Amino acid sequence: MATVKIKAHAKINLTLEIQGVEGGYHMLDSLVASVDLHDVVVLKKRKDKLSSIVMKGLGSEEIPPEKNNALKTAELFSREFDVNGVDITVYKNIPMGAGLGGSSADVVGVLRGMAKLYKIEDEVGLERLAERLGSDTKYMLRGGFARMQGRGEKLSFLDIDETLHCLLICPKEGVSAKVCYQKYDELPRTLQWRESYTQGCIEALLKKDKNEAGRYLTNDLYVPALHICPEVETAYAQAESFSPLGTTMTGSGSCVVALFETKELCEWAKSRYRGKFKTIVAKTVLPKKEKERKSLWRIDN
Repeated sequence: MATVKIKAHAKINLTLEIQGVEGGYHMLDSLVASVDLHDVVVLKKRKDKLSSIVMKGLGSEEIPPEKNNALKTAELFSREFDVNGVDITVYKNIPMGAGLGGSSADVVGVLRGMAKLYKIEDEVGLERLAERLGSDTKYMLRGGFARMQGRGEKLSFLDIDETLHCLLICPKEGVSAKVCYQKYDELPRTLQWRESYTQGCIEALLKKDKNEAGRYLTNDLYVPALHICPEVETAYAQAESFSPLGTTMTGSGSCVVALFETKELCEWAKSRYRGKFKTIVAKTVLPKKEKERKSLWRIDN
């Protein structure tokens, strides 16, 4: 095998709650899920230790190679597992700066692809490498429904047998996660007890109650994101106009997620959307061969 093609799935945050700050890191409690929106990552074996990358689509061509996380991943993989490099081509479908995990998805695509090309079966080693490459990369290496806590390194994968349908509304302007968290720290907050929206959403989905799950959608970064990208508020209002089960922003933005009962309702909302932002009908998925991989992974509770 000299070439592989990998689907690199996006993720959505159904909830994102900030529990405080420890050691300079924001402590999270978040329910995340993989969706069928994906980039395509193609890797070809090289005969030396070098790697290269070509980006195609959505303006990704402007990313300098030295700042491309997928290329850095290939170089690190070669060193860690003492294998040759790869030529990478990434076909972008996941909007950038949207909070959909596009960069991490491409990193995971490279990890999976190189493991397949070079017959690396060290799943624990891949997991450790993923954890070094980003706060949500460890999660995205497996995907599916999961509760992310701490800095994102504490994962509880959930047996939620439910397909969620959503409309993604993506403003043209992205939001930097670093800047969004900085803005969160700058804004005044009232410290008070509140119920765990993440726990509530998980319990509702385990009961297969989408209506109840919809009322728990939340994101503590929504307000700081508005200060950086006012278009987020516009997208949120547009989503709410279709009366979904629930609406939230994913990650640090700028994409807004509207949860609907069915795919048909998502398509109905998309067909009647008259705004200027990109809209995508998406559904939650278990990445390919997820069931076969479950027994291979160490789950941190």
